Formats: sequence, structure tokens, C-alpha cells
Amino acid sequence: MDYVRTTNPSSYVARFIFTLIVFFASSSTSEKAPYATFAKDATEAPEVTSYDYIIVGGGTSGCALAATLSQGAKVLVLERGDLPYGIPSINTINGFIDTLANLGPTSPSQTFVSTDGVLNQRARVLGGGSAINAGFFTRASPDFINKAGLDPKLVRESYEWVEKKVEFEPEVLPWQAAVRDGLLEAGILPNNGFTLEHLYGTKIGGSIFDRNGRRHTAADLLEYADPSNITVYLNATVHRILYKPDGNNINSYKKLQKMYPFLAELKAIGVLYKDMKGKQHTAVLNEGSLLNEVILSAGTLGSPQLLMLSGIGPAEHLTAHKIKVVFDQPMVGQGLSDNPMNIVLVPTTMPVEISLIEVVGITRFGSFIESASAHINLPLLTKFGSQFAHFVNKTPNIDKLRSEIRRRLNLDLSGLNAGLILEKVMGPLSLGVLELETLNPEDSPKVTFNYFKDPRDLQSCVQGMETIVKVLESKALSKFRDPLLSVNELLALVVALPLNLRPRHINAPFNLEQYCKDTVMSIWHYHGGCQVDRVVDRNYRVVGVGALRVIDSSTLLNSPGTNPQATMMMLGR
Repeated sequence: MDYVRTTNPSSYVARFIFTLIVFFASSSTSEKAPYATFAKDATEAPEVTSYDYIIVGGGTSGCALAATLSQGAKVLVLERGDLPYGIPSINTINGFIDTLANLGPTSPSQTFVSTDGVLNQRARVLGGGSAINAGFFTRASPDFINKAGLDPKLVRESYEWVEKKVEFEPEVLPWQAAVRDGLLEAGILPNNGFTLEHLYGTKIGGSIFDRNGRRHTAADLLEYADPSNITVYLNATVHRILYKPDGNNINSYKKLQKMYPFLAELKAIGVLYKDMKGKQHTAVLNEGSLLNEVILSAGTLGSPQLLMLSGIGPAEHLTAHKIKVVFDQPMVGQGLSDNPMNIVLVPTTMPVEISLIEVVGITRFGSFIESASAHINLPLLTKFGSQFAHFVNKTPNIDKLRSEIRRRLNLDLSGLNAGLILEKVMGPLSLGVLELETLNPEDSPKVTFNYFKDPRDLQSCVQGMETIVKVLESKALSKFRDPLLSVNELLALVVALPLNLRPRHINAPFNLEQYCKDTVMSIWHYHGGCQVDRVVDRNYRVVGVGALRVIDSSTLLNSPGTNPQATMMMLGR
């Protein structure tokens, strides 16, 4: 697992091992989704099982990781959600909003609200965020790869391995083409055409939606797995990591620790999990190898939450929740951040295609400009109204909202063709925290992102919004724009919509700083909580605990590029 580090003294040996894995992978059998032989509901799991690797979370990193490790070891994946293939809203581009608006107890998209008053989603399905997101696929910048200390050659090979299964070049239709041309008019140069690379300027990126509008998720990467070596239990919620003091021949072990400082006397040996009927199961690591590990790939919320529930975290916080402190690690849950997103909704004078993120303008001032388009109707508004009402115990009057917008802007929200242009702040620099709210791992933890706490993030947002205004005023977008609606009226439309739970200020449509603060949303690229060099080392091992790693977005110091999903799949590989 250390082959990705150029600084690792055994990297050449590790690269050779990785090459062997790839060789055997090319000659092994595989199975197509939905994996009838190895993906099963956790109610079918034995009370106790043992494996070489136990992966908690079958998300963007976890699926790639499991498929790779299965070529040379027995692997268990414990996923708290179900297969994506039987959920219609996941599998087509038309179902994107339906998935996010689903508030059911087993929804593949679990909605939560940060203390900042921003609605957000976390995945609860095999494939993780790649099963519920807007599909944009792009690689991280070389600078990100260099700072992470990753081997560029293996990074490139791993990206290519992922891309063979899940990446497609989108067909650029009129709305997306107009936004691309508008960005170029606005000075976001050069035109980089279609590329997966992270380059300053305007480009068309890849998509996990094919040209028939069908979604391909990280779960598809399990087609690379050796079916005889992998088991995936679905609807399996991990409650606790199991440990033991590593007392096997303690003198020999201490000698090994001098040779391999990452070895710790406290060692993970397995996990406790429950199926959807509440029955408890135990999965333990096979004995006899120092390589066997528990690997957390439960995501930015799930991995630090599980560490805390298992006694690893800030001692004072754990004690307050009556959790036995196994290892006092004050940095668990720290460094949490979410890239703020702000949007402009653009009612169009002509029909637009249904599209998600395809075009991006990568600026030099720390903002990314992206776009989507759709037909807005009353059922769609009602779904968002229901989601809003669920969290504020007050149902927004959709009819009143429609009436007010019709009166002020002469728009009918019950049937509207619209484009959407958004800006996402790079980084970001503002940091927050994750804390336990309950002892139930099925509940989302308490999350604070502190949007715009760092004034540099706010400045990036303002510059991003100024760029969007230039795009709106471009010749390329003029054929879509209603000439009777000014830019300020478009901003006022967004301010009027129930997009978050934050207070609104009357000057927001006329003051871009206030607009950024009042209408901030999430683009679902939150990260941190188990960061490298703070909770895990440069090989993603949990510092102070043996046989335990974290490999997912919780380890990131900032979000890679315009969308992290390609990089998280690459990292798992």
C-alpha cells in the first residue's frame, strides 16, 4: 500500500509488488455488475468472519481500493447503503434532483445541515458520492500531486485505470457551449478544449454520464475485482473498531518498531457492524501477517466519526460522550472544510438541454466557474420545499413564492427553462470542525464549516461572481437571456429562493460580499477531519495505531481541482 510515495525507501519493492498485482489482475476472472456472487445484504453475513483487509465504506476510494487489493488478498467491504443499480434516480442524469431530494431513511443521499445553516448531502450507497453527484470528472493539478508526495507515474496509471470504466467525453449542447464561449469572452483564457488535465483557462471536462445519460459510478470499478477474493456486505453499518495491545512476542515486536516506526503497540484487529435488522456481526483480520489492515474509506463525515466512536479522538470530547478513550488524538475532526458554492439562476427565452457540469473556467484568483441547465417545474419546487421544511419545521409557501416572483420578475416558476452558472471557491482556507452529536453511527455528526471565516475565501467568491456577471453580459449568452431581466434581478431571484437556512439581507442582490454570505450552498466537496500529517501519516496510517489506515476525502488538506471524485478513485487504486 506504500507504492504511491516517492519518499518511501521501499518504493522500488512496492512498485514491483504493484506490478505483480496488475499482472495477475489482467489474467484473473472478473464479474459484471451487480455482482451477484460477492455483493450481498449484510443479513446474510455469518456472525464472525475473517479477512486480510476490511474496508469500511464502499465509496469512491473504497471501491477502487477493494478491487485492487482483491487481486492478491481476501477483502471485505462493509457498505452502509445498497447497490446503486436498482435505484432508478441514480442511474440517469434526469434523476439527479430526485436522488438529492429523497429524505427517506434509506435514501442513497442522506441530507444533513451544518451549523452554518447550509443543507448538504452525504452518500449512503455503493459507489459513494459518485452515485449522487453532478458527474464532473477531472484530474488534480500537478501541484496537488507534488504536495501530496505521490508518484506521478503511478498517479497517471491509476487515473487511466479508473477512466477506462467510468469516464466519458460529453456532447456539448447549446447552453454549455454558450457558457464556454461566455467564459472566453470574460477573459478566462485560453480555450483548452476537451481535457481531463487541470489547466488555467476554459475547458470541457469528462463526465461519469455517458452520452445516453447513464451514470457510471465507482461501484463499476469492482468489475476489476477478483470475485473469489472479495465480499461486499450491503446495508452494513460499522459501529466500532476492535483493538488489542499487540503483545505477540513483545521484544521481537519492539525490534520491528525500530525498523518500521509506523508499527504501534495498539493495533486494530477488526470491526463490529450491524445489519439492517439490527443484528450484530464481527469481522476480524486474519492472523499471521503484518500487512493485514482495517481501512476506513467512510468519507469526510464517516471516518472521523467512526474513529471517535471507537475511542480515538480528542479525549475531552470523547469523555463528555462517555466513550472510553483508547487513544487521545486531538486532531480527529479538525481541519474540516467545504468549498462554498454560489449560483445564479438564468431563466432562458428558449429550451435548454438537461445538463450537469461539463464546462469549467479555472481562474487564477481561486474560483472555478461551472454550469448546468434544466427545465424547472412545480413538482421540482415542491420537492425542494419539502426538504427545506424537514429541517426548519416550517413549510415554505410555494404558491406564495411563485406569486411573488411572478409579480416582481414576471417569471412563472411552475414551468421554466433555466441555466445555472455557479462559482466554487478553491481550497478553501476557512476551517471548521466535526463533533459527535449522538453515539449512533447512522446519525450524521455535528458539522461546522465556517464558510468565509477567512476573508480571502470571500474575496475569491466576489471575484468569481464578478466573472459570472461578465459571462451573463456576454454576446454568447445574449440569445438565452431575457433582456427584461437585469443582473440584479437575477441575483434577487436567488436571494428569494429557499436554498439554505441562513438569514437574508435586503442589500444582497446589490452587494456581492453579502450575496456570497447569504446564498452560500455546498457543492459537496467537503473534506478533512483525518488529515495527512495530523491524524494519518504520509502513507495514510493512523498515527499511534497499528493495522489501521484512512483512505478517503477526510485525509485531504484541500479539495483537488474542480472536482475531487477522479482523484479519490485514483487514490484508492
